[in-house]
Formats: sequence, C-alpha cells, structure tokens
Amino acid sequence: MLSDEPLRALVLLAAAIAAGDPVEIGEHAGVAMAAGTPGAAIDELLLQSVLTVGWPRALVAAGACRPVVGGPAAGAGDDLDYDAHHEWTRRGEATCAIIYGDHYEKLRGNVRQLHPALEAWMVTEGYGRTLSRPGLDLKARELCTVIQTAVLRTPRQLHSHLLGALRAGASPDEIGATLDCVRVRLSEAEWNVVSSLWQRVRDAAAAGA
Repeated sequence: MLSDEPLRALVLLAAAIAAGDPVEIGEHAGVAMAAGTPGAAIDELLLQSVLTVGWPRALVAAGACRPVVGGPAAGAGDDLDYDAHHEWTRRGEATCAIIYGDHYEKLRGNVRQLHPALEAWMVTEGYGRTLSRPGLDLKARELCTVIQTAVLRTPRQLHSHLLGALRAGASPDEIGATLDCVRVRLSEAEWNVVSSLWQRVRDAAAAGA
C-alpha cells in the first residue's frame, strides 16, 4: 500500500492523465517517481486509465510516462493469457462487489440492459483483468478513479466511485484531499457540483455507520 506522499503524487498524475496534456503528464510522472511512487504503480495507473479516459488519452499518457519511469514495463501474472478468462471473471465479480456493495446486482442488471456485452466486459475485462491486477491496491485505484471522473465531469460515475473508495478502505479525509487536488481544474460551478456530491455521500456514509 502506498504511503501518503507517493499516493498523493499518483493521484495528481491520474488527474493529469485525464486532462490529457503530455507535458504535464510527464512532469507529474517525474514528481511521482521522486516521491517514491513505484514505477509498477504508475504502470498500473496507465493500464486502468484505459477504462476511465479511453485509449487515446491512455496512449498519450503512456508515451509521456515511459521515458520517465523507464522500461520496458513488465507484465503481471496472466495479463496476456486468454485462457485465464474464467479467472478474470471470478476476480472481477469479487472486486466489483466490493466497490458497489449492496448495489452490485443492480449495477450489473442496469448495465446488462444497456448491452449484455458491456456487462461482460465491465466485469471480466474491467474489474477482473485490469483492476484486480497486482501492483496497486484497490484503495489507490479507486482514489485515482475518483479524481479522473471529477476531471472528466461525469458526476454519476464520480458518485459511484466516491462510495467505492470508501468501501475499498479510503478514509473521508483521504477522499476529501483527493478532491481538493482537482479543484484548480474546475470552474466554480463545476467544483460546487463535486463538493456537494461528496458532502451527500459523506453524510450518508456517516449516517449509516
């Protein structure tokens, strides 16, 4: 598990990846390495960013980070073994259930109604093959997803991952500090949406404790 400074540096890098400026991404990658963030953790952030920001920005980010982190990047476990499909599904179901808690089955049903392939890819490729990889703990992954969904101005997904970060073991202070990192990238109106959403999630979590 990453300590405070390496984790904060990784979160700031996640925000830069979502924003998409390769110069800024490279600078934040350098700061993360200097803060003691393992190169393997940065590589895991790059891989999971495909799920949040899409291939174009993830590839831009990989191009900006690779000279800083060094390489080539190492594979991890069964990441290229398609015979591991059933294992990806098994661990994807477990990880997705942690993030969504009591809403897990409802989530799968809702996504299935959008398209059955989206549900299968979400669980197997997203939560199983990608987010359940070794190299970065689930709390750090969720905090990075929180800041990327905030940068991308997708409040519905932000809401889900604020809850997911709590379920993955992030403290309210850690989540608040993560959101503070994105404030400079948002207009006042956009920041009000983010902060109000976090206030509602935090209040509901406290009431249910």
